[in-house]
Amino acid sequence: MKLLLASSNEGKLAEFRQLLSSFDLLPWPKGAPSMPETGAFFQDNALQKAEGARAWWRAHGPEPVDAVLADDSGLCVDALWGGPGVLSARFAPDLATYAEKNRRLLSMLPGDAPRTARFVCVLACAPLDGPAFTVGAAVEGSLAPEPRGNGGFGYDPIFIPDGHDSTFGELPSGVKHTLSHRARACALLRSRLQG
Repeated sequence: MKLLLASSNEGKLAEFRQLLSSFDLLPWPKGAPSMPETGAFFQDNALQKAEGARAWWRAHGPEPVDAVLADDSGLCVDALWGGPGVLSARFAPDLATYAEKNRRLLSMLPGDAPRTARFVCVLACAPLDGPAFTVGAAVEGSLAPEPRGNGGFGYDPIFIPDGHDSTFGELPSGVKHTLSHRARACALLRSRLQG
């Protein structure tokens, strides 16, 4: 099965290539338009991207695909009322790097606040000839006092999954890919597509 990934995020593409290795994964073409993300929930944004990318691919795609896959994911911090949540990719737009964004986010936590958080991932799959559907998953954890590790991408260096002492930025990718929000959502997607 050939899936078109409606994302230009290189970190996500690398993870999806590992997590969905049984599928032929096609990256979103350079120069193709970005899909809007104006929904209030992860599911809204994932569907919006998948369906928008499917429509664009039907008109402009240079090769056939079976379905379009889109992801909306983010970090939800309890002490920040669930933020940055669906705005994770657009958090602190004045900062150029995730290293800076991670430090900004940690600085926003009140000193006595709980550090509990979760990563959420919703995948939307839009078959070229059928209705779109979503699957979603989360991983619970807490925020580290400071960024640690160079692995992964985004907020990985500040997130410690429950049951571990290391951040996603420190854990080997093989370990991360057994318990991350994206790994869990991909397992549900594989089951749905192959079942």
